[in-house]
Parts: sequence; structure tokens; C-alpha cells
Amino acid sequence: MVAEPVEGAQRDKRGLALLGWMSLGACVLATAAGLAYSLSLGEGVDIVLVAMLSFPVVGALVVSREPLNAVGRILLGVGLAWSLPSLLGIYAEYGLSHPGTLPRPDIALALNEPTWVPAVGLMGTFLILLFPDGHLPSPRWRKLAWLSAAAMTVSFLAILFAPGNFGVESGHPEMENPLGIEGLRPFIGAAFSAIALIPICILGCAAGLIQRFRHAHGHERLQLKWLAAAGGVVASAYLVVMATAFSQLIAGREPTVWNDVIGEIIIFSFVLIPVAIGVAILRHRLYDIDLIINRALVYGLLTAGLTIAYLVMVTLFQNVLRPVTGQSELAVAGSTLAVAALFRPSRLRTQAFIDRRFYRTKYDAEHTLETFSAKLRDEIDLDALSRELVALVADVMEPRQVSLWLRESREPLSTQVTSWRSRRPEPQ
Repeated sequence: MVAEPVEGAQRDKRGLALLGWMSLGACVLATAAGLAYSLSLGEGVDIVLVAMLSFPVVGALVVSREPLNAVGRILLGVGLAWSLPSLLGIYAEYGLSHPGTLPRPDIALALNEPTWVPAVGLMGTFLILLFPDGHLPSPRWRKLAWLSAAAMTVSFLAILFAPGNFGVESGHPEMENPLGIEGLRPFIGAAFSAIALIPICILGCAAGLIQRFRHAHGHERLQLKWLAAAGGVVASAYLVVMATAFSQLIAGREPTVWNDVIGEIIIFSFVLIPVAIGVAILRHRLYDIDLIINRALVYGLLTAGLTIAYLVMVTLFQNVLRPVTGQSELAVAGSTLAVAALFRPSRLRTQAFIDRRFYRTKYDAEHTLETFSAKLRDEIDLDALSRELVALVADVMEPRQVSLWLRESREPLSTQVTSWRSRRPEPQ
């Protein structure tokens, strides 16, 4: 009687694993078709499709190893949302460029319009909210999960059935949506407001990830660190690209070939997110990446600060020097030299700030030891000294358990770090 439910659970797991590999196969075929069509038109390789293929690859691996973890299925959903629409795009473009060859390419174009909603929404909401164990941080986050699902559903349907012409990004702004429902026109504005809820839900899910990190310990904390490190690298890289493009716009320069190269590198940086998720979930023992996170925080804040300083200086120098020189090259050169001079002192100050804010225990370790040494010279109560020594070791080293044995048959003094942590807030 017990063997039958166990065998049924095993069959369900094998079925989920098979479904995961089938989903990966569909993503690979759709991506290959999209790449082949782009190459046939002489447009080159679509690097977005290649980069996003990493999501279903990792998702299939997670589902095969941990089929009950919802994170693997979400990764597969992200991959399907990015790859399958390429088939709709191929069908629509070929049918519209060769009239009469394919039936209703305009419907395929309409179906392709809202596919960015699940592609972006799943990656920004549920993937973050349910990582790493596939469950919500706590039951109170269920409302945010329902709000995210509702925002994506309403946004998808609003774009799909919106009356009127297609947007400019579709490549066919002169065409009217064949699926548009004219009776929805009075309500379409309110329906489109659901799109604004998607970034709000993304911020809420990020807050849930932060809360999960603050209450996590051990293995789960390392898993969250891996995802945080990957997200920090991607965000910093995008900030650099945006700052470069904005500075060129201010200087009046045309984009160079290096801009395209950097843009492709940034798109491929998205691969770090599924890779970090795969390492975090599939590895039994994780590498401690505190140093990587520390450096990512330092150089991320440093990049943001120097970028803002650079843009401000370029703007000010241009306004000051334009009546004299009439050109902006001198302002750009002066701002670059000023930012280069600020790099080292800014890095040292940023490193000190990060250590104080996020690595306070290590930052204060030397000061703590000096303070205890000063107390040691004046303390004569052995019991009080023992308690202070145990508290000091727990504060600086953060072990799971601290025990102190003294001679002359004294009882061992011990303290659990879990109880100490409950009285002291976790470092963020």
C-alpha cells in the first residue's frame, strides 16, 4: 500500500523531467529556425535568441534533477517565451513579404505583439520571488504573486485585442490589428495601465528576495549570494552602456563599431543569471563568493558615482566653454581626466562604505579586539570575563557554537550563535 504512492510520485517526477527536455527541444528548434531565417536574409545572427537559450538549458537541468522545484519550470517558461515567438515572427514576415503564400500572416503578427510580456514578466517576478526553493518567502507574499500574474495576464490580453494599428516596433505600423475588438476601445486605456504594474511588481519581488536573504542561513544564503552577484554584474554592465550612449549623445558623436560590440557583450551578460541559478540549485556545496559580491558592490557603486560625475562635468564644462571654444571635445577631455583623477580616492571611500554597511563585523574586528584587550587589563571577575570572551568570539568569527573550558572543574560555558543572532539584526 505504501509502494504504490511512491511509484506514482516517481512517475510524476520522470514525467516532469521528460516534459522539461521536450520544452528544451522546442526552444532549440525555434531558435535554430529563427537564426536560419535571419541568416537567409543577410541580417546576421540574432544574439538575443542565442543568449536567452541559456534559460531553458538550465531549466531542463534543474527539472531533471529537482523536478518539484518551480524555478526550473519558470526558466523553461522564460525560454519558451523568448524562442517560440521567433516562429510567429518568421511566419508573419514571410507571409507579408510574399503575399498569398501563407494564410493570415497578420494574425501571426498580432499574436507575436504581446509575447514580450511573459518573457520579461516571468524573469523579473516569479523567477526572483520563488528562488531558490520554488516557494514564496512567506505566505504574505501570495498577494504580490497574484498581482504579478494578474498584471501580466491583463497586459497580454490588452495588447493582443487592442483595436487600431500596430506599434512602430512591430515593423508594420500601417497595419491594423485583425484581433482588435472595437468595443474595448473605451476600456483599453485602463487595461494598458496594467503594464505599469509589471515594473512595480518586479521591485516588489526584489524586496521579497532581500527579505529572504536577511532571514536565510547557511546553504540558502549562499544560493542567494550567487543570484545577487550575477544580477549585480548585469545591472552594472547595463549602466555602463547607458552612460556611454548618453555621453556620446551629449558630445554629438555617432555610435561606433565598439558600441555594437559592447552591446552584444551586455546581452550575453544575461547568461550569467541562469548560470548562477543553475550553480546555486544543482551544486551540493557552493563556493563562498563574498569577495565577488564585495567587489561587485564596490565597482557597481563606483561606476554609478563616476558616471553621474562625468555627465555632470561634461554638461557644466560645455556650458562654460561653448562661448569660448564653440566645441565640446575640450569638455569631454577635461571631464575624462577629472574622472580618472577621482577613481582611486573614490574607490577607497566606496570600499570603506561597503565594508561598514555590509561587512560590519569584519570591519570592526580589529577595533573589537582592541576594546577587549583594554577590558582584559581591568576585569577581575572570571565569570564576567568568560562571558565577554565567548561573546567576542561569536561576534567576530560567527561560528555555530562557542564553548569555553576552564581548569579546576569549572563547567563549560557555551553559547549558540542562533540565539545570539536572534537578538542582533542580520547584516544585509
